[in-house]
Amino acid sequence: MQSELLESLAIWLKSTALSAFVSGGWTWAVCETIHFLGLCLLIGSIGMLDLRLLGVAKKIPIGPLHQLLPWGLLGFALCIVSGAVFVTGDPDSFLQRDTFQLKMLFVLLAGINVLIFYLFMFREVEALGPGDDAPIRAKVVAAVSLFLWFGVIYYGRLLGVA
Repeated sequence: MQSELLESLAIWLKSTALSAFVSGGWTWAVCETIHFLGLCLLIGSIGMLDLRLLGVAKKIPIGPLHQLLPWGLLGFALCIVSGAVFVTGDPDSFLQRDTFQLKMLFVLLAGINVLIFYLFMFREVEALGPGDDAPIRAKVVAAVSLFLWFGVIYYGRLLGVA
């Protein structure tokens, strides 16, 4: 059932003018650049916060690192938009591949991990100053975050190998 639905979606997407536009010209290359810049913003800001929570660069207070979050959200938005363009431009290479589905699963799990952090731990961690150690549960969330985001990058990279 899921395969039939994804196949139907792929057929429909290929028939759109947007798919033809993405497939030809510079659109794909521009979106690759936007996707890469989005990843840099996302992983750079989230990764720095995660590493700080894990004990790297403990002299940096959490507050200034948290101020980078809007850049991470911008990066995520750039990745979502450019990723949607990729799927529209070549739906057969994405929708029915296990690699793409695993990448989307990792994105979903990373989003849930962020929600858990902000709903249950952020207030406790927000006040950490220079030299303060994060609670163990915040360290676990940070380690899971790094694992999931690098999983997103790994499976995304595998998509380009086919």
